[in-house]
Amino acid sequence: MFAVLKTGGKQYKVQAGDILRVEKLAADAGETIQFNEILMLGGDNMVVGAPLVDGAAVQAEVVDQIKGEKLIHFVKRRRKHSSKRTKGHRQQLTLIKVTDILAAGADKSGVKAAVGAGSVAAAPAAKPAAAKTEAAAGAADDLTQITGVGPAAAKKLAEAGITTFAQLAAVDADASDVKVKPEWVAQAAELAK
Repeated sequence: MFAVLKTGGKQYKVQAGDILRVEKLAADAGETIQFNEILMLGGDNMVVGAPLVDGAAVQAEVVDQIKGEKLIHFVKRRRKHSSKRTKGHRQQLTLIKVTDILAAGADKSGVKAAVGAGSVAAAPAAKPAAAKTEAAAGAADDLTQITGVGPAAAKKLAEAGITTFAQLAAVDADASDVKVKPEWVAQAAELAK
């Protein structure tokens, strides 16, 4: 049985036991990860996804985090006063070994989904979204009434879960993770009354 999986903007045809070099994933060596974007399953009965196969996954073990071979890009422009430029690059890769191909039941496997290294920040994004829904449920104050708080600062405060004058008045300006000026706290205390 084989599968065609998608990761890092590329597609790979894999079988159990294959060793692949893929774009860097946020996983350490020895971890088991799961690829949920399966485009096709092959074997006795072939299944083509539209665009993905539901419930299918490929499980793999991370062997190592490596760098690819060095690529050198050299540019020389003739008749331009000997203009030359050399740039080098080594792509960061993850070496994985495919252990299992699941045709169904991938969501119940309990294995950590493979996430690209650039997408690590996407996981904590659920927290500010929850803060926004809580703010929408309660009566949110217009924080831009405070002198010095513009739309951008109000958005950052809302992402941190501060949507009312009372919440802003309760923040300790020195110990807060969010950049809050002491005069904002004083004005919010007055407006909260």
